[in-house]
Amino acid sequence: MFTIFGEKVYATESMLATWCVMAILITVAVIVRIKVKSFKDVPSGFQTAIETAVEMMSNLAKSVLGDKMEYLGGYFFAVFAFIITANYSGIIGFRPPTSDIATTLPLALSTFFLIHFAGIKFQKAEYFKEYLKPIFFFAPINLIGELSRPVSLAFRLFGNILGGLIILQLIYTMPPIFFKFALPSVLHGYFDLFAGALQAFVFTVLSLTFISLKTET
Repeated sequence: MFTIFGEKVYATESMLATWCVMAILITVAVIVRIKVKSFKDVPSGFQTAIETAVEMMSNLAKSVLGDKMEYLGGYFFAVFAFIITANYSGIIGFRPPTSDIATTLPLALSTFFLIHFAGIKFQKAEYFKEYLKPIFFFAPINLIGELSRPVSLAFRLFGNILGGLIILQLIYTMPPIFFKFALPSVLHGYFDLFAGALQAFVFTVLSLTFISLKTET
């Protein structure tokens, strides 16, 4: 809780961690923007790392979405960067923002919006007819199926990160003292590093896949 001009302002751990993650990403983005001006035709070091990361995401978006919506690669690069940084924030003692459904649900809803944007853009009126297949009685079931996508995306990321956080908190409270120092380092390597990167990749790829299904005419 903070007091600003006499008014009480409440902030959760997830909110504070999110602000820190945003500050890190914005700082990196500013540094990259400044460095871009001095990039050379033959890349090396920092330039190689940046160009490789951007090219990988661009190629992934193009391979899944095709040329039609390749431009979404930039957006999903930002989503991937935010999720993996948020997941890794647990290593330095923060509560990962992605362990809070209030973070993962808006990310999933953004994907949900893009899914239906792509459907309407490329399929036009035919898109709405899909909900009536094979007969109009199936419309409620088809609608529930569509609504389940953002829910599954949000809860998959939220559940995996929160589960790792809970296990680590339990380990820290276990006797003897050995478990509080040796075992957590191993578990941080799995839950934060490996699972953190995996869940960021899974969220990004599933989002791209769901959108690509709607670009088929």
